[in-house]
Amino acid sequence: MPTSLVTGAAGFIGSHVVDLLIEGGHNVVALDDLSGGFTDNVNSKAIFVNASCTDHVKLFQLFAEHKFDYVFHLAAYAAEGLSHFIKRFNYTNNVIGSVNLINESVKHEVKRFVFTSSIAVYGRNQLPMREELIPQPEDSYGIAKYAVELELKASHEMFGLDYVIFRPHNVYGERQNTGDKYRNVIGIFMNQILANHPLTIFGDGEQKRAFSYIADVAPIIAKSATLEAARNEIFNVGADTIYTVNELAKAVIQAMGSTVPINYLASRNEVVNAWSDHGKAHKFFGTTQEITLADGLKRMADWVKKAGVRQSKPFEGIEIEKNLPPSWRSK
Repeated sequence: MPTSLVTGAAGFIGSHVVDLLIEGGHNVVALDDLSGGFTDNVNSKAIFVNASCTDHVKLFQLFAEHKFDYVFHLAAYAAEGLSHFIKRFNYTNNVIGSVNLINESVKHEVKRFVFTSSIAVYGRNQLPMREELIPQPEDSYGIAKYAVELELKASHEMFGLDYVIFRPHNVYGERQNTGDKYRNVIGIFMNQILANHPLTIFGDGEQKRAFSYIADVAPIIAKSATLEAARNEIFNVGADTIYTVNELAKAVIQAMGSTVPINYLASRNEVVNAWSDHGKAHKFFGTTQEITLADGLKRMADWVKKAGVRQSKPFEGIEIEKNLPPSWRSK
């Protein structure tokens, strides 16, 4: 029976991957510092460890004790827009934390390191974003993710550490932290509706995205560690159907059975249009029927209504105030 480490295991995608691994017969150690996750997300059959990837001493102890076969690294502070203003925090958590895991994986001869990167690595490249494009990230979060991708490639070439890299985008569904006002637009919208607040959109709302339901993403990640063809490959993963943020807002309002208005805020510095091609993932993992946005939102809305309003706490430790959107400032 294989033993796997899953980081970010109390979070959104990580907790779903834990469930799938346990269903597949893995022993799972679930690591999370609970900065954005919740213990009730963690499968009771997993061994839960409350710790950060930045704690290299704790990681050494865990690797020595459990002799991991596979590492699934999903822990990250994934606030793409905010990352400009928290550079030190971003690189410490998203780069140094990842390097700590890579070091231990090399030393303990892990069979495969599965890493969730992001389409943020592409920047403003041509659409749709394809794996063969040369990444040109434009925010600190995307830079951090690409740095880890490069480090995995270097570690494979130097030490033989096998990896799989995924670049997901706009994943939503049950267990998402709807209380985080800096990321996850669908969760933000649903939390605003529960609080009877208007939906807030930066700019004119004509930004285009594809929105990926969790059940279309997590199974592929869980399967990747043992799929031989996926070894040392990079995959975009997510939905193919494109929507504007305005269309999304209307769909969320409908799914939640609400009539709240929409409040448009000043535009922010962000990639306007972002979606990717998933032909490679379909080829390697098989093509499945994409869950429609309406169906996915309905499933998430049912869960959100039961979970209730989550309070959004302002990020403590903004490093750069210049050009910070007013709505992100501490009140």
